[in-house]
Amino acid sequence: MAQPLVKKDDDRDDEEYSPFLGIEKGAVLQEARVFNDPQLDARRCSQVITKLLYLLNQGETFTKIEATEVFFSVTKLFQSRDIGLRRMVYLMIKELSPSADEVIIVTSSLMKDMNSRTDMYRANAIRVLCRITDGTLLTQIERYLKQAIVDKNPVVASAALVSGIHLLQTNPEIVKRWSNEVQEAVQSRAALVQFHALALLHQIRQNDRLAVSKLVTSLTKGTVRSPLAQCLLIRYTSQVIRESGVNTQTGDRPFYDYLEGCLRHKAEMVIFEAARAITVLSGVTTRELTPAITVLQLFLSSSKPVLRFAAVRTLNKVAMTHPMAVTNCNIDMESLISDQNRSIATLAITTLLKTGNESSVDRLMKQITNFMSDIADEFKIVVVDAIRSLCLKFPLKYRSLMNFLSNILREEGGFEYKKAIVDSIVILIRDIPDAKESGLLHLCEFIEDCEFTYLSTQILHFLGNEGPKTSDPSKYIRYIYNRVILENATVRASAVSTLAKFGAMIDSLKPRIFILLRRCLFDNDDEVRDRATLYLNTLGGDGSVVETDKDVKEFLFGSLDIPLTNMETSLKNYIQNPSEEPFDINSVPKEVKSQPLVEKKAPGKKPTGLGAPPTGPTSTADTYERILSSIPEFTSFGKLFKSSAPVELTEAETEYAVNVVKHIFDRHVVFQYNCTNTIPEQLLENVFVIVDASEAEEFSEVGSKPLKSLPYDTPGQTFVAFEKPEGVPAVGKFSNMLRFTVKEVVDTSTGEAEDDGVEDEYQLEDFEVVAADYMVKVGVSNFRNAWESMGPDFERIDEYGLGPRESLAEAVSTVINLLGMQPCEGTEVVPSNSRSHSCLLSGLYIGNMKVLVRLSFGIDASKEVAMKLAVRSEDENVSDTIHDIVASG
Repeated sequence: MAQPLVKKDDDRDDEEYSPFLGIEKGAVLQEARVFNDPQLDARRCSQVITKLLYLLNQGETFTKIEATEVFFSVTKLFQSRDIGLRRMVYLMIKELSPSADEVIIVTSSLMKDMNSRTDMYRANAIRVLCRITDGTLLTQIERYLKQAIVDKNPVVASAALVSGIHLLQTNPEIVKRWSNEVQEAVQSRAALVQFHALALLHQIRQNDRLAVSKLVTSLTKGTVRSPLAQCLLIRYTSQVIRESGVNTQTGDRPFYDYLEGCLRHKAEMVIFEAARAITVLSGVTTRELTPAITVLQLFLSSSKPVLRFAAVRTLNKVAMTHPMAVTNCNIDMESLISDQNRSIATLAITTLLKTGNESSVDRLMKQITNFMSDIADEFKIVVVDAIRSLCLKFPLKYRSLMNFLSNILREEGGFEYKKAIVDSIVILIRDIPDAKESGLLHLCEFIEDCEFTYLSTQILHFLGNEGPKTSDPSKYIRYIYNRVILENATVRASAVSTLAKFGAMIDSLKPRIFILLRRCLFDNDDEVRDRATLYLNTLGGDGSVVETDKDVKEFLFGSLDIPLTNMETSLKNYIQNPSEEPFDINSVPKEVKSQPLVEKKAPGKKPTGLGAPPTGPTSTADTYERILSSIPEFTSFGKLFKSSAPVELTEAETEYAVNVVKHIFDRHVVFQYNCTNTIPEQLLENVFVIVDASEAEEFSEVGSKPLKSLPYDTPGQTFVAFEKPEGVPAVGKFSNMLRFTVKEVVDTSTGEAEDDGVEDEYQLEDFEVVAADYMVKVGVSNFRNAWESMGPDFERIDEYGLGPRESLAEAVSTVINLLGMQPCEGTEVVPSNSRSHSCLLSGLYIGNMKVLVRLSFGIDASKEVAMKLAVRSEDENVSDTIHDIVASG
């Protein structure tokens, strides 16, 4: 397609211009006919291949027929002697091989090129041949590949080694036979060959820890010359150090001297790789860190931006765990605040904030003030997070830091940036009592000019919870009522709720609040008027009977124990299916339904019925409850408390697909087995599951419901019910055997089967009932208020050792999964390299008992994790049970 002419002096200097802009697949496929010309034009053929490659890399899909036709046409280009065209042919074959049929026809041409005298042909032919080959052909060409690995030409040797790295994933047994040749290639004088050989040799031995250790031992004696290979060797050495650990008697680390020696290498990449490796060693000491910090400090004054960036980024990470070790670099980093590269400047600022002392805070704030206007919002957010951490570290400096946050809050910026500032101020107010008064005033001043409705409503909500607890709550009333006058309907409604909270908490302000709420009765928005009417009735401002103080505070400050998404779904269902009965909020499911990541699985028959959450307007919980209530044997079990997610009991691509859903009642557990018959020639009848509960002593089987018929690809359910102690989180393992009568289908179109059948059985996987099955995930909108309103009467606190863990994040995730509770306020996310973390959880325990949990984690240098667990609930037995679950988990 012809491209529009563009004048060079047009105002298009900042736009990217592609010579392939606007090309169409159909036109290029027409051009590809040039490959069939008797007299090949190498230049034109190369241009057409370039267009085809461009389309493929832009995501354009070729049909099987199109790919095969192009592939056949491209293979005819092997008759050309043009070296440039031949390279394009190799690229095209690699790109088309997964989608074209009959790729095997080019193997003879490729094998001929693999033995060519032209090194470029040999190298590229090896890469392409290994890309499209299968195990049978690989065996035939294995001898040639071994020879290529030790070839004198480094391009050919590297091509064979890189192909070996790829083939190791599909044909590991064949590639492992090349160890001697690869070992020889490691001694090559060519830098790239040595790099690729070392990578392949390590992959061959990676599952043998002793072999990797021997490899590292032999190579750290100085036989590696390539800087790239040396960087690889440093990483492998770090791996050996991590796996071998520290000698508890001498404190020495194996191979540490090698890492330290690499700090004196002539190649900058090797020096940096060694320094970085030392800084991330587990339990690294100050003595071990010092030489690495020294070379990183030298890089800070380098003329190369990439070295300055690498050094300051590494020091930034070290400052999280060893801030004192980085202090000596502070003077050099202060000079980087004015660096032209804003990424370097941002990292320097944040590192200084982490390592600075209390006396340097004011000086840093002056430097940052000038710096903030020159960087993008994403970098500003990083700085704001660092300032918040600094304020928590030095709480006496809260005034200057809070003023700084307040000043930048008034400057221009996007939503995420402003939200980061507001969140930081809120955290400082909560964690530093002295900062509450000034922090709330800063927030009040901000919402007067705030352009983001979400932030305004969040600030008003927070102000309603914290403002009444200050020494002079009346000074906030003006700011709140101004929002009623000047803002949009959403913010006005939120301001009305905030006024009501002040009226509920401060008796002296009630008359004034009543006057303001009555004015809101004339607002032009229904939501504002409705809220004002509701709060006047609740507080008694209209002369009606006032609720008790406890009821009022519970109504205004209590958290909604129902996820808003569940509430929305239930209300939509109620509207779509009108009923004379009023809407019952108790019918709304309380469990938080998270959206799991969709995994790509092998295609196979899976239950399309209740094995997965049903589609349509009806919620899963409603569907399960309706099904169970229709079975007479289970009607006496009472109200369903919780239904688990389906647990697969069979592998994909098996004859029968079965999963189980655990339904929890107060005194019973019902297992719903969702079954699918994947064999068209079979009809299953009288299908049921024999459950062995010998490893679940607290459970006793009380009933079952078999499935009469299970035709092909039509999901069905069979049930088994167990009794358990009331209100007790009984756990155990259950073994399962599927039994049925199988009949042969004589006509698959109608499903007609023979009269006689054969008894058969099918072994299913085991599954467990765990403590988390007795907990429903229920979030709270304000954890602190919910915690305080719960009260300390039934609070239980204890400390636990969780043993060695891979990371703090793994320990947090393990405890959350063990308890089956809902993380609150994003506290399930653990910052990288963090040594301590707090996590907030909420849930509803069996018997509809509210439970709140505070977890405090800490990890030491040896990766031992300690945890403090604080539980509050409505029943002391429930609090004790949560501790029992953790103690036995």
